[in-house]
Amino acid sequence: MGKPIVLSGMQPTGKLHLGNLEGALRNWVSLQDNYEMYLCIVDWHSLTSDFDHTQDLKERIFQMAVDYLASGLDPDKCAVFVQSHVKEHAELFLLLSMIVPIPWLERVPSYKEKSVELNLDSYGFLGYPLLQAADILLYKANYVPVGKDQLPHIELTREVARRFNHIYGNVFPEPDVLLTKFAVVPGIDGRKMSKSYNNDIAIADSPEETEKKVMKMITDPQKIYKGDKGRPEICPVYSLHQIYNSNYQEIYKGCTSGELGCVDCKKMLASHINSNLAPIRAKRKELEKSPDKVKQVLENGEKRARARAQATMQDVRKAMKLE
Repeated sequence: MGKPIVLSGMQPTGKLHLGNLEGALRNWVSLQDNYEMYLCIVDWHSLTSDFDHTQDLKERIFQMAVDYLASGLDPDKCAVFVQSHVKEHAELFLLLSMIVPIPWLERVPSYKEKSVELNLDSYGFLGYPLLQAADILLYKANYVPVGKDQLPHIELTREVARRFNHIYGNVFPEPDVLLTKFAVVPGIDGRKMSKSYNNDIAIADSPEETEKKVMKMITDPQKIYKGDKGRPEICPVYSLHQIYNSNYQEIYKGCTSGELGCVDCKKMLASHINSNLAPIRAKRKELEKSPDKVKQVLENGEKRARARAQATMQDVRKAMKLE
């Protein structure tokens, strides 16, 4: 018996932010010694909303790969690759689309929410949860590290696996989840950190840029002056202290007593973030100067992923009597 298999990935938005780092990357790094990891840059998924914004897609993929590696992912321990470079993703997606009822896709919560929020109504957008299921099943993944907001997607994947296995015979395991420690990392406006909200702090930001953004963060609206007693449990600054400051309990005491003002609290947070990210940022600068090295990592990951994917598709075609 080999190591359990893990599949995960992100859309290539370019340079990643603290939400990506704490919500996914650090978790992946902690898993890579004990799991067979396939970590995908899902460029086809990005086309569901950015189909008319592909001119810088290659650069966004490169920057994401740099952040993957700078954050501690070891290409000798995990396969890092680009989704569209392994064509079996599309083949399995097509075959699964023949057996999955449309209502299964329409009931996915994120489809309902984003179709209104982003005004998306394409066939590809409706089918993106199934493409995600194909991504997972293609590697016969045992586990998928996700936040709680992704649980409906994994349940759909499990349903798709059951339906395929019922019709054609047992081919796919039903994947389980590995919940991330920090499901939501707040941005500077208090909402979930996201580039689309323009509220993110990038891993690649300079210390000065980081401090400038932190100083703009919203805090408890009832704590206006130093001396006012705050409510750290509703403050996004305190939420980040809990991630980056090992003495966050002292921040809680100072805030609730009124002894700590918001300006000093933010300065301390910026210092802790910058200290924590310093080694990642240093490695990031080295990698940006070595694009051929990053390209080689992606090519090697692609070869490993394709070998696994091709073996799965042989099983799928045999089960479906397609070869």
